[in-house]
Amino acid sequence: MTSIAAPSLLPSTEPAYPLLDSIVTPGDIRHLTSARLNQLAVEIRALLIEKVTVSGGHLGPNLGVVELTLAVHRVFGVESGDTVLFDTGHQSYVHKLLTGRRDGFDTLRQAGGLSGYPARSESRHDWVENSHASTALSYADGMAKAHQLSGDTGRVVAVIGDGALTGGLAWEALNNLGAAPERPVVVVLNDNGRSYAPTVGAMATHLAELRAAGRGASGRNLFTELGFSYLGPVDGHDTAALEEALSRACDLRRPVVVHALTVKGRGHPPAEADEADRMHAVGPAAPARAPGATRPSWTGEFSRALLALGSDRADLVAITAAMGGPTGLGPFAARFPERYFDVGIAEQHAVTSAAGLAMGGLHPVVAIYATFLNRAFDQVLLDVALHRLPVTFVLDRAGITGPDGPSHHGMWDPTLLSAVPGMRLAVPRDAAQLRELLGEAAAWREGPTALRFPRATAGGDIPAVYRDGPVDVLSVSGTRDVLLVSHGPLAGACLEAAATLKAQGIGVTVCDPRWVLPISPELLRLAAGHRLVVTVEDGLRTNGMGSVLAGVLRDSAITTPSYALGLPTAFLRHASRDQLLADTGLTPHRIVHAVLRARAGRALPHHARTSVPDGTRP
Repeated sequence: MTSIAAPSLLPSTEPAYPLLDSIVTPGDIRHLTSARLNQLAVEIRALLIEKVTVSGGHLGPNLGVVELTLAVHRVFGVESGDTVLFDTGHQSYVHKLLTGRRDGFDTLRQAGGLSGYPARSESRHDWVENSHASTALSYADGMAKAHQLSGDTGRVVAVIGDGALTGGLAWEALNNLGAAPERPVVVVLNDNGRSYAPTVGAMATHLAELRAAGRGASGRNLFTELGFSYLGPVDGHDTAALEEALSRACDLRRPVVVHALTVKGRGHPPAEADEADRMHAVGPAAPARAPGATRPSWTGEFSRALLALGSDRADLVAITAAMGGPTGLGPFAARFPERYFDVGIAEQHAVTSAAGLAMGGLHPVVAIYATFLNRAFDQVLLDVALHRLPVTFVLDRAGITGPDGPSHHGMWDPTLLSAVPGMRLAVPRDAAQLRELLGEAAAWREGPTALRFPRATAGGDIPAVYRDGPVDVLSVSGTRDVLLVSHGPLAGACLEAAATLKAQGIGVTVCDPRWVLPISPELLRLAAGHRLVVTVEDGLRTNGMGSVLAGVLRDSAITTPSYALGLPTAFLRHASRDQLLADTGLTPHRIVHAVLRARAGRALPHHARTSVPDGTRP
């Protein structure tokens, strides 16, 4: 397929997307001729480029699965009782276009608009909302078992990328699927040689061998050894060839792998040539900024801090789970390639491998999105902490992440980590503190440490008035009415709230614990010297850091009442970070309101209106 023209180059006398605009359900594409299908593919790519480069979102993955998605929807359908599962939800934009959501692309990833991932509330064609990779095969195994027990003849199809096959959960599912020839599941392997980064490990080598051998070649094949029939490799941009393979897979009535070869970013030269995966996901179009107006991101600040630390510490090693670039490890990898390890989409392995590195005398830094740490909690608890190993976890995208929605908000890690004995957790308020705290974490030898920061700009440094042990006092007043305990980047909001309260005659001290776990004696002394304590955190309000502090205050017989401000225990919809912080009460105005309510002895409001529905299918 040749590269497409930009939408503005399509004939101006016709609707920009005449064929695509006529598609309301997948059934509308099943009788299209080959020429019309090719036209539809061109229109889909043009629309994706037009809309996603404006709204932001996952561009490269969706450009690569246009023909694949067309073929899947021409062979399978919900009206036939079929279940189509997309492993990594960010490759579902084409699926959304074919299932009646064309108009929603003007609101993609915006508050109240179309989700950037499958959403059960949007369509009966969406089954799985979790956008974490390597899960679809396990869903498929369970769905196939349910069909067998109920006598349902619908077919189960799982579309999974080669990068997702580096995840251990995918192999647990393959082990079960291949051993059940009576349960027909079609595994569509979308092989483009990458996830976010190039696929790594022995599986990548084996897929390369299958690609080189070509269709119909005999020889070593891991899928057939596991009990699957294998069809391919098939050109993933040839709809007719894909349909033929998928139809053959259905006729076999047993577990089948259809191996489709695709090109990430297909049809858009900048995305096809994007070896650094900058067009895997693109940000929304933004107005031009004045020179020097752009502040560095938290990720960028961490990247520079780690590189400097690695230059001084030969024992420092870095680990990523297929996200080296997005977590800021790229410069470290370039400078110290022998001390950098990409384990693929395998967070559990990343953590336990880090434990092994620590046992060998090194200090591993595991850089990972906060939401993905959930997948490796057992390994953090029993493989690292139980052995009191010095492993540092750097949690990017912590707290509210914004338009990626409920599966990507990094809300859960403080609550999870608070249950880990010996865990030390730091939340830097600015870039200077990030550098200092990362150095302290790397120097700690008695057990695990963690740092968390949001997907945002780092802002300016906030100096302390004075430091008491690990606690920085950021603002003081003549009277000690209220102690505002700020966690990390919310320090600015707390200082603004304190200024407003002081103007009303209320004495406020603002402090930053720096290390929020464990609770320090210095923080307890500060709390004991005030009439009210209010904690502010970008994590769960229930069982979060505020709850931990309240419990320690009770255990220490300190009677100062303590109130926690934070995120509700709910799955928050996609919206901008600023909007969600406002909705959940974490802005200066809302902090002031909460403090006044607490001083009056009234219950704090429970901000949860941004939670998603109960998950029932429409």
